[in-house]
Amino acid sequence: MAEEPMQADAVPAPRRRVLKGVRLVFNQGRSTMSGLLRDISETGARVSVENSLVIPDEVILLFQDGSRKNCRVARRELRELGLHFC
Repeated sequence: MAEEPMQADAVPAPRRRVLKGVRLVFNQGRSTMSGLLRDISETGARVSVENSLVIPDEVILLFQDGSRKNCRVARRELRELGLHFC
């Protein structure tokens, strides 16, 4: 039995490992939390935080250079978030 080829949308975007400080902005810009960017791809990022349970499902990821990405939380662990860029 031949295997079916994977669909193009099922292949994750290649991730690039990084260790950079970032800020998570939420609560309509009234709240922020520091995080450590662990890896990033075209479609999302993995960020370590002190406590992910206080972070809502939608945040802005603010990079050190001032650029920002609107994100949705795709995966949540106590000290780590998987973010999908919107």
